[in-house]
Amino acid sequence: MANTAKVLARTAAATSNATLYSVPSATTAVITNILVTNTSGSSQTFTINFDGVAAFSGATIAANSTAMFDLKQVLAATKIVSGSASAVSVNFHISGMEIV
Repeated sequence: MANTAKVLARTAAATSNATLYSVPSATTAVITNILVTNTSGSSQTFTINFDGVAAFSGATIAANSTAMFDLKQVLAATKIVSGSASAVSVNFHISGMEIV
């Protein structure tokens, strides 16, 4: 079994739900931390889903700030992390481990 720590997603948010990361086949993923940044001058909201279930739903992030979430969320092969935000000035940085 190979364990590989890696960046799973680093992207600007879309304003409608979009896939941020898909677990490869024959792989288990562990999401270990998520950074959400807002580069605009006003507060924004964001949503992150693990396989269609909201983990953060309409959460507010202040203007020009970063929120960091440490967690251990296990996802089986082919499961999806998706998300959106109220503006494209919100960015998602998702790190974790893939276990093959």
